Amino acid sequence: MHGGQDGESAGPSRRACLAGAAGLAAAWALPGSPARAAGDTRQHLTIAAYPAVDKVVKAALPAFKAQHPNVDIDVISREFADHHTAMTTALTTASNLPDLMTLEVDYLGRFARGIGLEDLAQPPYNALQYRDRFVPYAFDQAIDKTGAVLALPTDIGAGTLLYRADLLAKAGVSEADLTASWDSYVAAGLRVRAATGAYLLPNARDIKDIMIRTRIEPGEGLFYDKQSRALITTRRFHRAFELSLKVRQNKLDAQVRPWSSDWAEGFRRGAIATQMTGAWMAAHLHGWLAPKTSGLWRASQLPEGAYAASGGTFFAIPRCSTPEHKPLAWEFIRMMTLSREQQLAAFKSQDAFPALLETYDDPFFEQPIEFLGGQAGRVLWRDAARRIKAVQVHKQDHFASEVVNTELDKVLDQGKPIDQALADAQRLIQSRALR
Repeated sequence: MHGGQDGESAGPSRRACLAGAAGLAAAWALPGSPARAAGDTRQHLTIAAYPAVDKVVKAALPAFKAQHPNVDIDVISREFADHHTAMTTALTTASNLPDLMTLEVDYLGRFARGIGLEDLAQPPYNALQYRDRFVPYAFDQAIDKTGAVLALPTDIGAGTLLYRADLLAKAGVSEADLTASWDSYVAAGLRVRAATGAYLLPNARDIKDIMIRTRIEPGEGLFYDKQSRALITTRRFHRAFELSLKVRQNKLDAQVRPWSSDWAEGFRRGAIATQMTGAWMAAHLHGWLAPKTSGLWRASQLPEGAYAASGGTFFAIPRCSTPEHKPLAWEFIRMMTLSREQQLAAFKSQDAFPALLETYDDPFFEQPIEFLGGQAGRVLWRDAARRIKAVQVHKQDHFASEVVNTELDKVLDQGKPIDQALADAQRLIQSRALR
């Protein structure tokens, strides 16, 4: 591994790392070359992953080792937040780097236009040749504004609305009432709250999170356009703040944070009627969050004909990782992302919704899901995946998200005017645009 920071401390600098990486293509040890022949000294590969991607990786190791019996593989698994903190630090300092890392989509932007990740568009990777094999929005999410391909997608999170059919029935609310528009979604929530006492959703912030990911114009990112101009004062954000405030003012949200104990308990007790999130949430509800509610949930597309993504996993190669390990790391990425068999195995075992289009004709998509009352939810999510538009990543996306959340909380909890909150967020986010 490489260490040091920009040549200011002992050990190889990031600048030296980049200089060495520039000549990597010429020295690339291709499969079948003498350096990879049987009988050579053992090779080593380190893969960093988070749950449940680590299980998918570990399940794939026997197939990879069958082709590479002289390779020892270590999988370093950390909890989601700890993993991304460790990877951010490793990429920033060019030290303690794995040979291969998994990244959740919201973290990709941190490394856009930076020096942290290999550009897989360049030789010897030439990843753009595989572009048409993936769900378009998933592949394109990993392309930064310079055209660099930062990673390859392995699973995706098509946005969906999960709802408690029993609570809606008690309130006399139909799925159409819930999804016709964002306003009708809130109106339906008022009826559900009155009839059942259940909250419409866990937190008013949830409606903002989905709404700002819809109706994005071509060439725009979530928070910035192609020229790194902030987009926070646009109608998209204004409407999202308005609806979030309406939810809070009408006491339709439980005011609980995702992944908290109160959040989970709300699902278990039937105190929360809907959840807008990625399709992966159904598996979490079934597997450990609220298994006793099986059969009571249904899935639909998002309100107002919206399509948005929520979550998704990518494989990336750190630019300053050990050069001799990069051919193996690339082979592992190609197996995990381009193998129909591997993508379907991960789908069936861990509900990792595949990014590879050639899996989409598999009968597994048509199978009823018991947790959803026998509904064929995967067909719904497959259709959504094909309709979602790519959102360009920006290196300041994470910072922008924190600023927007802070300003929304001021609107919801302190009565700050929406126009002022958005203007303040716009100013701060713009000031960081080119750092």
